[in-house]
Order: sequence, then C-alpha cells, then structure tokens
Amino acid sequence: MFLTNSDMVELIELRHALHRKPEVSGEERETARTIIGFLAPSAPDRVVTGIGGHGVAAIYEGSEPGPTVLVRAELDALPIEELSGVPHSSQVQGKGHLCGHDGHMTILAALSRGLGRQRPQRGRAILMFQPAEETGAGAAAVIADPKFREIVPDFSFSLHNKPGMPLGAIRLSEGAANCASRGLKIVLDGRTSHAATPEHAISPMKALARLLPELTALGPGGALDANYRLVTVTHASMGEQAFGITPGRAEIWATLRTLNDALMGALCAEAEALAREAAVAGGLSVSMNYFDVFHHCENHPEAVAHLRRALDDEGIAHDETLPQRGSEDFGLFGRSSKSAMFLLGSGEDTPPLHNPDYDFPDALIAPGARVFMRTIRNLLG
Repeated sequence: MFLTNSDMVELIELRHALHRKPEVSGEERETARTIIGFLAPSAPDRVVTGIGGHGVAAIYEGSEPGPTVLVRAELDALPIEELSGVPHSSQVQGKGHLCGHDGHMTILAALSRGLGRQRPQRGRAILMFQPAEETGAGAAAVIADPKFREIVPDFSFSLHNKPGMPLGAIRLSEGAANCASRGLKIVLDGRTSHAATPEHAISPMKALARLLPELTALGPGGALDANYRLVTVTHASMGEQAFGITPGRAEIWATLRTLNDALMGALCAEAEALAREAAVAGGLSVSMNYFDVFHHCENHPEAVAHLRRALDDEGIAHDETLPQRGSEDFGLFGRSSKSAMFLLGSGEDTPPLHNPDYDFPDALIAPGARVFMRTIRNLLG
C-alpha cells in the first residue's frame, strides 16, 4: 500500500471538506480550487485548469517515452437537499454530494501522493477531475476543449461506487457498462378558452393522455439484453393552475434509455413520430428538444485486461457485472482511447445513489486508489 496513515487522515479530511461544500454541474469553481490546492505538494509536472469548464488535469511525466494513462473523477454534486445527518453533511442548502463524486475525487487525490513520491518510469499519468458529469455535458466539453489535444490518452480508467454491492467488492466486465440515455421534452401548443366554452379552445388534453402510455410502451425495460429500451415519463403538465381556463399548452418530459448508442436513434425517431401523430390528431403544434444526452459506456477488452491484472496483483477479488441502467458520460473518453470503468461496492444496506441520505464510505478510498495505482505502475513502471 503506497498510502501512509497520515495520508489517509488527510484524504478523509479532504473528502469531508468536499462533501460540506458541494457545487452542481457548471459551478464547480471552488471544488476545483480545493483539488488544485491538495495536489500542490505532489508537484505535478503540469496542471491544466479550466478544461471543459472548471475541469482540472494534473500531469505526472515519466522520463522515457510511453503511453498516456488517464484516470478520471467527477467534480460535481447534485441539486438535492442532503438529509444524512453525518457531521460533515452539506452546508449548502439544496445541494449535496449524493452520488459519491467527493469520494471519487479523493481517490484520485490519493494517487497524487504516490505519483508525487515516485514518477512513472515512462509515458504520462493524468489525473482528470471532470466537471458536469450529472448533466452529461462535462466529458464532451473536456474533449472538445483545445487543451485536451495536448493530453489525449491512450488508456482511460474510472470507477463508480455502487450501493447494493458488498463494501469493497469489485465488478468489471468487457462490453457495455452503462446505458445511453437522453431527456426528451415535448411541448404541445393549442389555444386556451374560458372553461365554460371549451369548444372554443384547442386543448392538448387528449394528446397528453394518449402520449403518456404510448411513450412508455416504446421502452418497457426488462432484461438488459441487446434490445433493451426503457422510456420513463419524468414530468407532465397541462394548462394553468386555474379552474376558469381550458388548457392550451402541455409538456411531457421523458427519459429515453437504450443499451447502446446504436439503438438510441430508432427509439428517438419512434418517440418523435408518436408526438407528431398526437399533435396532428389534436390540431396542435408540437416542438421537441433533447437534454442531458449521455452516450453509452463501452469497456474495451484491453483496458479491462489491465484492470483485471491490477486487481489480481493486489489480491483483490472481482466478479463480472451486468451493464448499468444508469448513464455515465465517461463513455466519450472511449472514443479516443481504450477505456474501462469498474464498480466498487459501497455496502449492501447503503442508501441508493441520489438519495438524500447517501454518503460515500471513507473505507473505499484506499482500495480504489490501490487498483488505479497498480494499473498505472503496470502500464508505466
């Protein structure tokens, strides 16, 4: 183990400090400053700031040519009020680190200790603290940033903590790791009238009532096989909150989810066709827009092999896993590098992610860091 007892005390303090001051997607300015300050004693050869927003990339250079290995964590928290009651709970009303990104950042901060004491023999190790993962915008912004061209990796690795799995258990498989998803907002516009004369209105009521079951029928869920599709209606509204007005406008928000990107196009086309058909039948105009676009994550066989070797070298047991229904924008790193993500169990009785009482277990900092550090040493010396 490359971390000392003193390191662990400081890392836990860092995690708790990050947890107290959560910042949501696009607002991670102070979080980034905290990370930069913690990394400073390890004297990275270069720190790239403001990448893709508030992103930070710390670079540790080897003395010989070799591959570039990137390990990524997320900076952002969630717009959810924390109700955990832990001593280090959020001090920011309406915001909380309820997905464990504070823990993921701390694991990368732990790597800075080892890399600061012993640089890689060859190539480069990059610690990437990525903004805006929760909205699906962060990885795309990082990759589109001209500064990323200077640090394009050969391999990219990440993890995500997973409630419902035994504490410290690790699961890893080749192929699809996380589903593709995107939010579809449908707006139906007609014309209002007095509630006493609904015949003078063009109401979206029938179209709304029709679309709710039709959309969900497009994606019934079920087994996570090659044809997996899930449509979840997350919001619907119609008209004003008044008894005297026949409605003239309605909105439906739905999340579309498929096992991979290749299936998403067909699902979107079918959902759009349903919306247009319902609008025409009701004499309505319709507009549609997409939000929170996540591409699926695909674990590359070679990247998975490196993680498995590291786990075996460290004597850490690991099992296969199924793809996760939840989405992750880490998959975009796999378009320019060989990438893989593993799941790290945060306890079978731990509250689920995004619950108001979730808190990342400090016990996961050391094993997460061990896996990544061994992977880096195996690849870079």
